[in-house]
Amino acid sequence: MHQQAPGHALPALAEMVADIEALVTCESPSEDLDAVARSGETVAALGTRLLGVAPERIVLDGWTHLRWRFGAHPRVLLLGHHDTVWPLGSLETHPFAIDGGVLRGPGCFDMKTGLVMAMHALAVLDLRDGVTLLVTGDEEIGSPSSRRLIEHEARGCAAALVLEAAAPGGALKTERKGVSRYDVLVTGRAAHAGLEPERGVNATVEVAHQVHAVAAIADPERGTTVTPTRLDAGTTINTVPAAAGFGVDVRVRDQDEQDRVHRAMHGLRPVLAGAEVEVVGGPNRPPLTPAATRGLYERAARIAARLGIDPPTSASVGGASDGNYTAGVGTPTLDGLGAVGGGAHADDEHVVLAELLDRTRLLTALVADLLAEPTRPAGSVGTEGRP
Repeated sequence: MHQQAPGHALPALAEMVADIEALVTCESPSEDLDAVARSGETVAALGTRLLGVAPERIVLDGWTHLRWRFGAHPRVLLLGHHDTVWPLGSLETHPFAIDGGVLRGPGCFDMKTGLVMAMHALAVLDLRDGVTLLVTGDEEIGSPSSRRLIEHEARGCAAALVLEAAAPGGALKTERKGVSRYDVLVTGRAAHAGLEPERGVNATVEVAHQVHAVAAIADPERGTTVTPTRLDAGTTINTVPAAAGFGVDVRVRDQDEQDRVHRAMHGLRPVLAGAEVEVVGGPNRPPLTPAATRGLYERAARIAARLGIDPPTSASVGGASDGNYTAGVGTPTLDGLGAVGGGAHADDEHVVLAELLDRTRLLTALVADLLAEPTRPAGSVGTEGRP
């Protein structure tokens, strides 16, 4: 079946802004399951109105995810999330507002505007057969419940289009570093710090050795960062600490580096006699490499030129997204197709309204172009094994 070009014009900017406001003013911090559930209802209502069908509500470990699947054999996955990093009450200090062509509000850039763009793009397509829209509720904390769902939906698709916000200047994200997270746990032996410190094994001293060892694993020339972060040690000021620990954030450009760092982390050994070191954790997201994005980026650039839109540039970014998961199962992936603006997770989070309609036009045409390709043989991209 041939996919026609969009059969209806995109809505006026005011309509899209009203829909963004509805999502932004329903706060959804990732770790508040009730808030995420309320946000899920708001997103579901918007999608039902625009797409003409209610989503499947998928609750995993308490988090609410939504799925619209059009057709039995999805070929294009549109992916986004409705949770944010902003705690309840943030609207009181960061209210939804529009000033001078700039839209503001918690989560507007990351990434509730992208969800509105995805829904309006699909709404104007005459045919949507072969598309899945998946909106998850736990992306900001590493997608602990939705990773398997994302990977199942992506596996076998011809493309995954991620509606995360654009990089600076509206660039599409064609490379994301992979992420690993670890906790280094040190066990020593307590003693009185004034009377007999020599009888203790100082976990704070041992953890200092380990912090230096971990930092040395980084390789700046390969773009590998290994960053000791949160640190805990000791109990009272006059006690030799019996326990200490710290977190480690790792960002890598390729799988070989992720594997190397993992081996090095689990190869840590204590320096002080009597101390013990335990390392827990590992890779959280695989790298999104240029090889996974190149074809889709070039296609998007060609489509932009055809539409009379300045072709988007490309960018490599250190932050990860669920696009890392889709690329990790072998699905060609393009990220950063959402809002143009800035300030993700920050006080100045904002969306540039002048870019909104053209970015949505580009997304709509990209989906239509992908669906215009010949359908794969029946059964090659089925729903077997999908949650």
